[in-house]
Amino acid sequence: MTLHKKRTTDILSDDIFDSPLSETSLPKFELPQHSQGAREISQMIKDELLLDGNARQNLATFCSTWLEPEVHDLMNISVDKNMIDKDEYPQTAEIESRCVHILAKLWHSPSSEVTIGCSTTGSSEAAMLGGLAMKWRWRKHREAEGKDTSKPNMVCGPVQICWHKFARYFDVELRQIPLDGEEVGMNPDKLKDYVDENTICVVPTLGVTYTCAYEPVEAVANALDTLQLHTGLDIPIHVDAASGGFIAPFVQPELRWDFRIPRVKSINTSGHKYGLAPLGVGWIVWREVDDLPQELVFDVDYLGGNMPTFALNFSRPGGQIIAQYYNFMRLGFDGYRGIQQACMDTAQWISKQVEAMGPFDILYDGSDGLPGVSYTLKPGDWGFSLYDLSDRIRMRGWQIASYPLPAHRDGTVIQRIMIRHGVSRDMAGLLIADLQRALDHFKTHPVSDSSGGHPSFSHN
Repeated sequence: MTLHKKRTTDILSDDIFDSPLSETSLPKFELPQHSQGAREISQMIKDELLLDGNARQNLATFCSTWLEPEVHDLMNISVDKNMIDKDEYPQTAEIESRCVHILAKLWHSPSSEVTIGCSTTGSSEAAMLGGLAMKWRWRKHREAEGKDTSKPNMVCGPVQICWHKFARYFDVELRQIPLDGEEVGMNPDKLKDYVDENTICVVPTLGVTYTCAYEPVEAVANALDTLQLHTGLDIPIHVDAASGGFIAPFVQPELRWDFRIPRVKSINTSGHKYGLAPLGVGWIVWREVDDLPQELVFDVDYLGGNMPTFALNFSRPGGQIIAQYYNFMRLGFDGYRGIQQACMDTAQWISKQVEAMGPFDILYDGSDGLPGVSYTLKPGDWGFSLYDLSDRIRMRGWQIASYPLPAHRDGTVIQRIMIRHGVSRDMAGLLIADLQRALDHFKTHPVSDSSGGHPSFSHN
């Protein structure tokens, strides 16, 4: 379908919905033949976007959904800055470098002023860079010893999908330690059964996507220390701190998970999650410069100057990096601590309210991991499944994730609520009231088949 051709003889009113264009549909599969007015097309697209969910009510996502007006201003003046062109935009490059060193210091790097790292499009890209560095270091060590390099593997607990992608894209066997009993993350005692001379690294997660709990990085390191004493295997750690990297330093400062542990060689995080930056920025930091193999660094000389690059992506906007630096300068350590503690407090408050409702067993109460809540449905016929509850609560605009746990516990379906900057206690109270209203509805209108079987909601 083509849009309405302008009639130059028409005398149109200023009202958008009085124009001939408003009586047509936007083409879905081809370019329109004629140009149209900016105001009219903008309004029609805005109308379509009304069908999207309200991001502020999306409690399935870890990503930022509230930003200060000043962040919008900085993003607007940076929309045309290509951050990869460091010769043309040297101050954006300088700001990126500052952010890397700020994170290295926050994570207790022994050489935070000179260590290396970079921004990425998100934590998934950052994780893949960390994994690639581990594979290259392992391969170089094996080649030096004249050993086979054809069967690399990595060991992890229940990880985010990006690690499954990494393993498939870069030909690495992913050995995922299953959950048993009441486990919600990697059990360090099981490591000895999964690692060997072909293990490029172990990847504990600081904030498991499924449950919000932290995997015990220090205990993992201790288990690998013991393994090295008995076998000689020296296996490094990459910490996936996509969410916890911006939580633990502020509200759990005594927790040892970062570069205070010598075996931790690299850390990734999401700036656009609890880093409070807009969508589209992640970070990877290596413990020492030598932990990033030089083979992964490329010199680019066709943008006006000679510069190294080691990200998977190339051209991308600089606004998110600038906004990240704004948050660092605007909030400081105390500001981040206050925001993250408020999120933790709200999560724990929600946990108590959910538990008091009756049908739910709390799996994670928001006290010692990420600011979130996860719970299961108690045994019995409650007239609904957690999938039904997700569907019902969405009628009020709320998006809450429901899904099964990973291998060996995949018979357990849980529901998870994430609390982020911008989710106030008043907003949380409205959610609790709507959850109770949904439970009251199921008491009088039970679902005939409440056994589950529905597709899960996104838990990115």
